[in-house]
Amino acid sequence: GCDASILLDDTIDFRGEKNALPNRNSARGYEVIESIKADVEKACPSTVSCVDILALAARESVLLSGGPYYPLSLGGLDGLTASEKAANEQLPSPFEPLENITAKFVSKGLDIKDVVVLSGAHTIGFAQCFSFKRRLFDFKGTGKPDPTLDSSAVANLQGTCPNKDASNSELAPLDSASTYRFDNAYYVNLVNKTGLLESDQALMGDSKTAAMVTAYSSNSYLFSADFASSMVKMSNLGVLTGSNGQIRKKCGSVN
Repeated sequence: GCDASILLDDTIDFRGEKNALPNRNSARGYEVIESIKADVEKACPSTVSCVDILALAARESVLLSGGPYYPLSLGGLDGLTASEKAANEQLPSPFEPLENITAKFVSKGLDIKDVVVLSGAHTIGFAQCFSFKRRLFDFKGTGKPDPTLDSSAVANLQGTCPNKDASNSELAPLDSASTYRFDNAYYVNLVNKTGLLESDQALMGDSKTAAMVTAYSSNSYLFSADFASSMVKMSNLGVLTGSNGQIRKKCGSVN
């Protein structure tokens, strides 16, 4: 989505990214971006891209939730197409081992530190039950819960996500300690074995990433500073200029 491809609706030419498995019923708030875009177009037409609006909205969300401010370079252009297939293949999944997730980050020009730091965005937001339910009842075919998940957390989550298909789309907070506050509680949770997703808790299973998690759990200023620099790094990936992109009139469709 670095070229705002995630905002594009399906057309006869392509299937977009909104309904890719990692995004469906998960990425939300498209209408907020469209509403901002409509206001910006009224004030100064064809000047501000959806990419910039998306990056700024993410930054303001972090800031308003108690997280750090970080400077953004603006002026990137919007992409002309989207790919459901690319989203399915390239977005990290909560079921993947850490090395696979790290490989996906590295392929984009990020590194293992960015994996740990950007995972900290899970200090806010929710996950659907299907994305972590196997940890609660039958972990890897054992018939028992995931041993790396605290037993009282297991009991609470089993109440939210009973072992039936009807609960798959129910939501649980990624950070139950401070659901709406951008802070370092995500890392404290991992140290206490209460990370929600397997891919989150896996950061404690590798000595290099576990050391970073421990550092962020005890130093919120360090996390804030590193999160800000990783977000800046990510915002500079795959920037489109010239004839490769455009400033869309509406974020959901190409001009």
